[in-house]
Amino acid sequence: MNDTARAIPAEALAATRGGPTVAVATVIAAPPGHMPVAGAKLLVRLDGSILGDFGGGVIEEAVAADCRSALNDFPRTAVRTLYYLPEGERVHRLEATAAGAFEVMVEIIEPPVTLLIVGCGHIGLSLATIAAHAGFSVAVLDDRTMYANAERFPMADRIMCGDFTQLLGDFPIGPTTYIVLVSRGHKQDETALRAVVTREARYVGMIGSRRRVATVLRHLAEEGYPIEALERVYTPIGYDIGAETPEEIAVSIMAEIIAVRRGGSGRPMREHRARIQVGEVAGE
Repeated sequence: MNDTARAIPAEALAATRGGPTVAVATVIAAPPGHMPVAGAKLLVRLDGSILGDFGGGVIEEAVAADCRSALNDFPRTAVRTLYYLPEGERVHRLEATAAGAFEVMVEIIEPPVTLLIVGCGHIGLSLATIAAHAGFSVAVLDDRTMYANAERFPMADRIMCGDFTQLLGDFPIGPTTYIVLVSRGHKQDETALRAVVTREARYVGMIGSRRRVATVLRHLAEEGYPIEALERVYTPIGYDIGAETPEEIAVSIMAEIIAVRRGGSGRPMREHRARIQVGEVAGE
Protein backbone atom coordinates (compact mmCIF):
# COMPACT_ATOMS: atom_id res chain seq x y z
CA MET A 1 0.00 0.00 0.00
CA ASN A 2 1.48 3.38 -1.04
CA ASP A 3 1.60 6.51 1.08
CA THR A 4 -1.50 8.06 -0.51
CA ALA A 5 -3.52 4.88 -0.03
CA ARG A 6 -2.66 5.04 3.67
CA ALA A 7 -3.16 8.78 4.02
CA ILE A 8 -6.73 8.94 2.71
CA PRO A 9 -8.28 6.56 5.28
CA ALA A 10 -6.14 8.11 8.00
CA GLU A 11 -7.42 11.62 7.22
CA ALA A 12 -10.99 10.34 6.93
CA LEU A 13 -10.66 8.66 10.32
CA ALA A 14 -9.32 11.89 11.80
CA ALA A 15 -12.48 13.66 10.57
CA THR A 16 -14.68 11.22 12.48
CA ARG A 17 -12.67 11.98 15.62
CA GLY A 18 -13.10 15.73 15.55
CA GLY A 19 -10.84 16.75 12.69
CA PRO A 20 -11.85 18.86 9.68
CA THR A 21 -14.69 17.58 7.50
CA VAL A 22 -13.63 15.95 4.21
CA ALA A 23 -15.26 14.47 1.12
CA VAL A 24 -14.06 11.10 -0.14
CA ALA A 25 -14.90 10.06 -3.70
CA THR A 26 -14.60 6.39 -4.65
CA VAL A 27 -14.95 4.99 -8.16
CA ILE A 28 -17.48 2.16 -7.96
CA ALA A 29 -17.53 1.29 -11.65
CA ALA A 30 -15.68 2.54 -14.73
CA PRO A 31 -16.12 2.05 -18.48
CA PRO A 32 -13.67 -0.53 -19.86
CA GLY A 33 -10.35 0.96 -20.92
CA HIS A 34 -10.83 4.24 -19.07
CA MET A 35 -9.10 5.79 -16.09
CA PRO A 36 -9.64 5.99 -13.17
CA VAL A 37 -10.36 2.34 -12.48
CA ALA A 38 -12.84 1.00 -9.94
CA GLY A 39 -11.52 1.41 -6.40
CA ALA A 40 -9.64 4.66 -7.01
CA LYS A 41 -10.12 7.27 -4.27
CA LEU A 42 -9.89 11.03 -4.08
CA LEU A 43 -10.14 13.08 -0.87
CA VAL A 44 -11.18 16.74 -0.98
CA ARG A 45 -10.69 19.09 1.97
CA LEU A 46 -12.70 22.13 3.06
CA ASP A 47 -10.02 24.43 1.63
CA GLY A 48 -10.44 22.77 -1.78
CA SER A 49 -7.13 20.91 -1.77
CA ILE A 50 -7.08 17.24 -2.72
CA LEU A 51 -5.33 14.07 -1.67
CA GLY A 52 -4.97 11.20 -4.11
CA ASP A 53 -5.82 11.35 -7.78
CA PHE A 54 -8.02 9.95 -10.50
CA GLY A 55 -5.23 10.15 -13.05
CA GLY A 56 -5.79 13.82 -13.76
CA GLY A 57 -7.98 14.96 -16.62
CA VAL A 58 -11.62 15.87 -16.89
CA ILE A 59 -13.03 13.18 -14.57
CA GLU A 60 -10.79 14.23 -11.72
CA GLU A 61 -11.67 17.88 -12.29
CA ALA A 62 -15.38 17.19 -12.42
CA VAL A 63 -15.44 14.96 -9.34
CA ALA A 64 -13.25 17.32 -7.32
CA ALA A 65 -15.54 20.23 -8.20
CA ASP A 66 -18.64 18.29 -7.16
CA CYS A 67 -16.94 17.28 -3.89
CA ARG A 68 -16.19 20.93 -3.14
CA SER A 69 -19.83 21.81 -3.80
CA ALA A 70 -20.99 18.97 -1.55
CA LEU A 71 -18.78 20.25 1.27
CA ASN A 72 -20.34 23.69 0.98
CA ASP A 73 -23.93 22.45 0.91
CA PHE A 74 -25.93 22.91 4.11
CA PRO A 75 -27.36 20.66 5.23
CA ARG A 76 -24.82 18.28 3.77
CA THR A 77 -25.85 15.01 2.14
CA ALA A 78 -23.85 12.22 3.79
CA VAL A 79 -23.60 9.91 0.79
CA ARG A 80 -24.49 10.42 -2.85
CA THR A 81 -23.78 8.51 -6.05
CA LEU A 82 -22.82 10.51 -9.13
CA TYR A 83 -22.37 9.45 -12.75
CA TYR A 84 -19.95 10.89 -15.33
CA LEU A 85 -19.35 10.29 -19.01
CA PRO A 86 -15.69 9.77 -19.97
CA GLU A 87 -15.73 13.32 -21.35
CA GLY A 88 -16.40 14.61 -17.83
CA GLU A 89 -20.09 15.45 -18.23
CA ARG A 90 -22.26 14.50 -15.27
CA VAL A 91 -25.37 12.53 -16.21
CA HIS A 92 -28.42 10.98 -14.58
CA ARG A 93 -28.29 7.35 -13.49
CA LEU A 94 -30.63 6.26 -16.27
CA GLU A 95 -28.46 7.95 -18.91
CA ALA A 96 -25.34 6.39 -17.41
CA THR A 97 -26.67 2.87 -17.86
CA ALA A 98 -27.07 3.33 -21.58
CA ALA A 99 -23.98 5.44 -22.23
CA GLY A 100 -21.36 3.63 -20.18
CA ALA A 101 -20.25 5.97 -17.45
CA PHE A 102 -18.21 6.26 -14.30
CA GLU A 103 -20.13 5.58 -11.10
CA VAL A 104 -18.65 7.53 -8.21
CA MET A 105 -19.73 7.44 -4.57
CA VAL A 106 -19.11 10.68 -2.65
CA GLU A 107 -19.10 10.47 1.15
CA ILE A 108 -19.01 13.48 3.44
CA ILE A 109 -17.07 12.49 6.54
CA GLU A 110 -17.41 14.85 9.47
CA PRO A 111 -17.13 14.84 13.24
CA PRO A 112 -20.12 13.26 14.97
CA VAL A 113 -22.82 15.71 15.90
CA THR A 114 -23.71 15.98 19.57
CA LEU A 115 -27.13 15.48 21.09
CA LEU A 116 -27.22 17.11 24.52
CA ILE A 117 -30.17 15.78 26.52
CA VAL A 118 -31.19 17.78 29.58
CA GLY A 119 -33.27 15.41 31.67
CA CYS A 120 -32.47 11.76 32.28
CA GLY A 121 -35.97 10.41 32.76
CA HIS A 122 -37.77 7.90 30.55
CA ILE A 123 -37.86 10.12 27.47
CA GLY A 124 -34.23 11.14 27.92
CA LEU A 125 -33.19 7.50 28.14
CA SER A 126 -35.09 6.57 24.98
CA LEU A 127 -33.66 9.59 23.17
CA ALA A 128 -30.12 8.65 24.14
CA THR A 129 -30.61 5.10 22.91
CA ILE A 130 -32.02 6.12 19.54
CA ALA A 131 -29.52 8.95 19.03
CA ALA A 132 -26.54 6.69 19.71
CA HIS A 133 -27.83 4.22 17.11
CA ALA A 134 -28.24 7.11 14.67
CA GLY A 135 -24.60 8.12 15.02
CA PHE A 136 -24.89 11.05 17.44
CA SER A 137 -22.42 11.62 20.22
CA VAL A 138 -24.70 11.64 23.27
CA ALA A 139 -24.30 13.86 26.33
CA VAL A 140 -26.81 13.79 29.17
CA LEU A 141 -27.42 16.14 32.10
CA ASP A 142 -29.54 15.92 35.21
CA ASP A 143 -29.27 17.13 38.79
CA ARG A 144 -30.15 13.71 40.23
CA THR A 145 -27.41 11.11 40.58
CA MET A 146 -29.91 8.25 40.57
CA TYR A 147 -30.72 9.21 36.95
CA ALA A 148 -27.51 10.67 35.56
CA ASN A 149 -25.12 7.76 35.85
CA ALA A 150 -23.16 5.41 33.64
CA GLU A 151 -25.18 2.36 34.57
CA ARG A 152 -28.36 3.99 33.26
CA PHE A 153 -26.68 5.60 30.24
CA PRO A 154 -23.99 3.25 28.96
CA MET A 155 -24.43 4.68 25.45
CA ALA A 156 -23.60 8.25 26.51
CA ASP A 157 -20.19 9.75 25.77
CA ARG A 158 -20.60 12.31 28.53
CA ILE A 159 -22.70 12.20 31.69
CA MET A 160 -23.12 15.31 33.82
CA CYS A 161 -24.83 15.69 37.15
CA GLY A 162 -25.23 18.93 39.04
CA ASP A 163 -26.29 22.52 38.59
CA PHE A 164 -27.88 23.09 35.18
CA THR A 165 -26.69 26.68 34.74
CA GLN A 166 -23.07 25.95 35.59
CA LEU A 167 -22.75 22.73 33.62
CA LEU A 168 -24.50 24.10 30.54
CA GLY A 169 -22.37 27.23 30.71
CA ASP A 170 -19.24 25.08 30.57
CA PHE A 171 -20.52 22.75 27.84
CA PRO A 172 -19.12 23.40 24.32
CA ILE A 173 -22.08 24.35 22.13
CA GLY A 174 -21.77 25.08 18.42
CA PRO A 175 -23.39 24.49 15.00
CA THR A 176 -23.10 20.72 15.39
CA THR A 177 -24.84 20.67 18.78
CA TYR A 178 -28.48 19.63 19.12
CA ILE A 179 -30.13 20.23 22.49
CA VAL A 180 -33.28 18.67 23.89
CA LEU A 181 -34.85 19.87 27.14
CA VAL A 182 -36.91 17.03 28.62
CA SER A 183 -36.36 17.44 32.35
CA ARG A 184 -38.87 16.63 35.06
CA GLY A 185 -40.53 20.05 35.19
CA HIS A 186 -40.95 23.40 33.50
CA LYS A 187 -38.78 25.16 36.09
CA GLN A 188 -35.79 22.98 35.21
CA ASP A 189 -36.43 23.36 31.47
CA GLU A 190 -36.72 27.14 31.86
CA THR A 191 -33.41 27.26 33.72
CA ALA A 192 -31.74 25.19 31.03
CA LEU A 193 -33.25 27.26 28.22
CA ARG A 194 -31.82 30.44 29.73
CA ALA A 195 -28.36 28.86 29.56
CA VAL A 196 -28.51 27.78 25.91
CA VAL A 197 -31.04 29.81 23.94
CA THR A 198 -28.64 32.57 22.81
CA ARG A 199 -25.78 30.23 21.97
CA GLU A 200 -25.03 28.70 18.56
CA ALA A 201 -26.72 25.30 18.81
CA ARG A 202 -28.16 24.00 15.54
CA TYR A 203 -31.31 22.91 17.33
CA VAL A 204 -32.89 23.63 20.70
CA GLY A 205 -36.10 21.78 21.48
CA MET A 206 -38.17 21.90 24.65
CA ILE A 207 -40.91 19.49 25.66
CA GLY A 208 -44.21 20.61 27.11
CA SER A 209 -47.80 21.50 26.35
CA ARG A 210 -48.55 24.60 24.28
CA ARG A 211 -49.64 26.45 27.41
CA ARG A 212 -46.58 25.45 29.40
CA VAL A 213 -44.06 26.33 26.69
CA ALA A 214 -45.81 29.63 25.97
CA THR A 215 -45.40 30.54 29.63
CA VAL A 216 -41.70 29.70 29.60
CA LEU A 217 -41.04 31.68 26.42
CA ARG A 218 -42.99 34.67 27.77
CA HIS A 219 -40.94 34.66 30.97
CA LEU A 220 -37.68 34.77 29.01
CA ALA A 221 -38.98 37.46 26.66
CA GLU A 222 -39.96 39.59 29.66
CA GLU A 223 -36.44 39.12 31.05
CA GLY A 224 -35.00 40.57 27.86
CA TYR A 225 -33.93 37.49 25.92
CA PRO A 226 -34.03 38.18 22.16
CA ILE A 227 -37.36 37.32 20.56
CA GLU A 228 -35.51 36.02 17.49
CA ALA A 229 -33.65 33.47 19.59
CA LEU A 230 -36.81 32.40 21.40
CA GLU A 231 -38.67 31.98 18.09
CA ARG A 232 -36.02 29.51 16.95
CA VAL A 233 -36.80 27.10 19.81
CA TYR A 234 -38.57 23.96 18.63
CA THR A 235 -41.44 23.77 21.04
CA PRO A 236 -43.73 21.95 21.45
CA ILE A 237 -41.07 19.49 20.37
CA GLY A 238 -41.18 16.70 17.81
CA TYR A 239 -43.41 15.62 14.94
CA ASP A 240 -47.10 14.96 15.33
CA ILE A 241 -47.22 11.19 14.96
CA GLY A 242 -49.70 10.56 17.75
CA ALA A 243 -46.93 9.53 20.14
CA GLU A 244 -47.97 8.56 23.66
CA THR A 245 -45.25 6.40 25.26
CA PRO A 246 -41.78 7.74 26.14
CA GLU A 247 -40.32 5.63 23.35
CA GLU A 248 -42.77 6.98 20.79
CA ILE A 249 -42.18 10.54 21.94
CA ALA A 250 -38.43 9.99 21.56
CA VAL A 251 -38.98 8.75 17.99
CA SER A 252 -40.99 11.88 17.15
CA ILE A 253 -38.25 14.12 18.58
CA MET A 254 -35.42 12.31 16.81
CA ALA A 255 -37.33 12.45 13.53
CA GLU A 256 -37.51 16.23 13.83
CA ILE A 257 -33.81 16.49 14.74
CA ILE A 258 -32.74 14.35 11.79
CA ALA A 259 -34.96 16.40 9.46
CA VAL A 260 -33.31 19.60 10.70
CA ARG A 261 -29.86 18.08 10.32
CA ARG A 262 -30.44 16.63 6.84
CA GLY A 263 -32.84 19.18 5.44
CA GLY A 264 -35.80 16.83 5.29
CA SER A 265 -39.35 18.03 4.79
CA GLY A 266 -41.01 15.73 7.31
CA ARG A 267 -43.65 14.84 4.72
CA PRO A 268 -44.63 11.22 3.94
CA MET A 269 -42.35 9.62 1.34
CA ARG A 270 -45.39 8.14 -0.39
CA GLU A 271 -46.30 11.63 -1.60
CA HIS A 272 -43.41 11.32 -4.09
CA ARG A 273 -44.50 7.90 -5.37
CA ALA A 274 -45.43 7.68 -9.04
CA ARG A 275 -49.07 7.04 -9.81
CA ILE A 276 -49.98 3.44 -10.60
CA GLN A 277 -50.49 3.09 -14.33
CA VAL A 278 -52.19 0.10 -15.87
CA GLY A 279 -50.99 -1.14 -19.21
CA GLU A 280 -47.65 0.66 -19.28
CA VAL A 281 -44.47 0.87 -17.22
CA ALA A 282 -44.58 3.58 -14.57
CA GLY A 283 -41.60 5.93 -14.37
CA GLU A 284 -39.23 5.83 -11.42
